[in-house]
Amino acid sequence: MAPPLITFDKVRKTYGEGEARVNALAGVDLVIPAGEFVAIMGPSGSGKSTSMNIIGCLDTPSAGTYAFMGVDAGRLDRDRRAILRNLYIGFVFQGYNLLPRTTAAENVELPLIYRGVAAAERRELAMRALAEVGLTGREHHTPAELSGGQQQRVAIARAIVSRPTLLVADEPTGNLDTARSHEIMELLTRLNRELGLTIVMVTHEADIADYAQRTVHFLDGNVESMALNKEKAG
Repeated sequence: MAPPLITFDKVRKTYGEGEARVNALAGVDLVIPAGEFVAIMGPSGSGKSTSMNIIGCLDTPSAGTYAFMGVDAGRLDRDRRAILRNLYIGFVFQGYNLLPRTTAAENVELPLIYRGVAAAERRELAMRALAEVGLTGREHHTPAELSGGQQQRVAIARAIVSRPTLLVADEPTGNLDTARSHEIMELLTRLNRELGLTIVMVTHEADIADYAQRTVHFLDGNVESMALNKEKAG
């Protein structure tokens, strides 16, 4: 049997020294199987962002074990973590992070450039990803020519163009109005279902978290509670 995609085993994360020492994570246990859509919630300082950074291999535990696909990712050096991110993890952020003077297609191609994919194949894969997020016909528009919701769709296309195993979404609807927020969440739900994409999403909005299959609440560096979302559990 394959190991879970993500495993936290007594993960601790400490910042600072002496009186300035902060225990961001205080011994967290968490398991996320491949294909699950998980929402992470909690107040400021609860540990949700620290856990997200560790899951995305942007940071490492101070103690305990973070295993990704059965590999102790927390013990990998910076270069190997970068390779792991490039091969297996896509990221979507609140602020889109698109290059302003390049087209939607060119923005989506960026991860493929880092992989050394040839230009013709890059363009074909970018067009496919943009079609999957509903942006056919917008491939040659720059971010300034797109709405906020469309810009986030470009960011999602960029995150999935290389077919990652995991999508890390940090407040993906934070800059959007209610209608566009729900459109983006319906898109993420569809990608989770149709592509088998594992999604771990940080949000502070309960109605956005309800799109996930499970919600994990952090408080004071610990998992306070976790529960299946009723409408997804059946």
